[in-house]
Amino acid sequence: MTIAAPAPITSDPSSKKADISGRKWPAHLAMAAFSLAAAVYVCQGLWRAPQQNVVADNVSDQGQFEWMLSYGVYVLQHLGNPFFTELLNAPRGVNLAMNTSSTFYAVLFSPLTHFAGPQVTFVTILTLNLSGSAFVWYLFLRRWLVRSGLAAAVGGLIFGFSPGLVSHANGHLNWTSGWMVGIVAWWVLKLTDRDHWLRNGIVLGLLCTMGFSVAAEALFFAALASGIFLFVWLLSRPGLKRARTALPPLLKSLGVTALVAGTLLAWPLYMHFHGPLKFSGTGFRMRFYSEDLVSYVAFPLPSVAGAFGWGADLAPNATEATSFLGAPLILLFIAAVALLWRRSSPERRVTLRALTVIAILFFLLSLGPRLRFLGEEQSHIPLLYALLVEAPLFDSALPVRYTLVVVVAIALVIALFLDEFLTKRIAVRLAAVGVVFLAVAPIAPLPLRTLERAPEPLFISSGKWKDYVTDDGVMTSLPLSIDVAVDSMRWQAYTMARGGDSQFRIPAGYFLGPQDYEETGRHLVGRVGAPDRPTDQLLYKAARWGQVPRITNEQRLQARVDFAYWELQAVFLPETVTGPNGPLNRDALLRLATQLLGEPEQVQDVLVWRIRPGVDPVDVIEETQG
Repeated sequence: MTIAAPAPITSDPSSKKADISGRKWPAHLAMAAFSLAAAVYVCQGLWRAPQQNVVADNVSDQGQFEWMLSYGVYVLQHLGNPFFTELLNAPRGVNLAMNTSSTFYAVLFSPLTHFAGPQVTFVTILTLNLSGSAFVWYLFLRRWLVRSGLAAAVGGLIFGFSPGLVSHANGHLNWTSGWMVGIVAWWVLKLTDRDHWLRNGIVLGLLCTMGFSVAAEALFFAALASGIFLFVWLLSRPGLKRARTALPPLLKSLGVTALVAGTLLAWPLYMHFHGPLKFSGTGFRMRFYSEDLVSYVAFPLPSVAGAFGWGADLAPNATEATSFLGAPLILLFIAAVALLWRRSSPERRVTLRALTVIAILFFLLSLGPRLRFLGEEQSHIPLLYALLVEAPLFDSALPVRYTLVVVVAIALVIALFLDEFLTKRIAVRLAAVGVVFLAVAPIAPLPLRTLERAPEPLFISSGKWKDYVTDDGVMTSLPLSIDVAVDSMRWQAYTMARGGDSQFRIPAGYFLGPQDYEETGRHLVGRVGAPDRPTDQLLYKAARWGQVPRITNEQRLQARVDFAYWELQAVFLPETVTGPNGPLNRDALLRLATQLLGEPEQVQDVLVWRIRPGVDPVDVIEETQG
């Protein structure tokens, strides 16, 4: 007995099961090949020059994930702490358990990162994530819900290359991991198996452990959706009839899952909720990262419809454009639910009801605490999420991302719809396929936009930097790493990826951390990056906007204090500095640093300033007019 009600297969005698299973392999391989080709098409700009190109709509997140992947090499080589690092944000460090550390990817792909570089590992994982998400949901549909391979393929592709996953492909290795959610959901449907409750509980516990290290927020969504599905199923008439036999294995399996996952995740969970430098909630504003009501029926900008000028710019940013399914697909989903309800058996209606409930609830959650309409927040109209803003776990999730669960429900319903009508006469089949094609074609994705970023300096790649900083000493490129300038993290990441005993630390960085380092910071919402210090703000304004004030000795004194706090031994300036939309203002940085520290030393392809903590910068005697 299973929870989902699969479509009946009338011509599947047990003597022919092996033969039928064997005949599925060509279809599986074709789907895998097509999904991989589609993913390569979407990521083609990165594949053309992985060492040089970066996703144009989220330069910083790609740099952050490359750092996380390189840290996997460092952890394995030095047996370091995977959930806390002192390499970033010197001298305080960073709680990685509260960041998207993606430990599973970092460790699994560490050989590729070491030999090919984190840039290649990043695009490899991104490509596998998109193709794997489509393929796993295709297998899920074939196993649990539909008879037709075509219907399963369409459902898998709708989710795997949905606007939401493609938008997250702009830098997010965690949120493109839709395959992980599919595998977890697959095993949830096995939990009522009386004969294998122990095995099922152990496997699901291991999957949850893996899912936490891949995308903890997505795992929370998967658990929430699975709980709603089970609740709706148990309250249904078929579910109540089977409750006596279904509940014992279900509860025992969940108990084993909790024991296995709780044991394996005890350390990262402790670090997340009670570890050093923890904070509350998230570093992003929930009311900003919420869906616009209109975005569900609008078309995405990077799509076929967008190429014709029909796209809408209603997302918080290009990486969080998670809905934009278009009016045709939304209308088809509503019509499909109505048609399937009339034609379905009682057990199939339970599955349909559960998917519809999940879609509605997650749609409401995605709208956030206040209604947004055509880009404007309607502050006088509170929504469901307003009740959950401070609830545990909900306070750390961004509402806009709940949409991805809505997309899963829609993809499954469309697959069920297509499967239902592919058994009819040829005219009906063609009509069903045509309707689905017309609904999906406008949101077919375009390749990710890319741009060139600063190449790794020879100063770093040759190891010359070791002459300017002690082992585990602090050094940085200019400006200090922040969310819009992650080059310093990149140079550190590439050094970690190559291995070796020597490594430098950097101040600041792009990460989520507390508002302050007192006890109050543990109870406040987080922030992006380290708390500001006057000197890094000077450097930031010069790099971003070209602002170079006349430096006074008072500012030099503050710089001495800041440099001593960071334990900084050297700073350097490469020939190009990467910003969020292209190069930052190197000339302004050079003028500012020269005022602070004097003339630099030319070392290979960078300019270097040695720092004596507590001594540099030296005050300048300024001439006064008589």
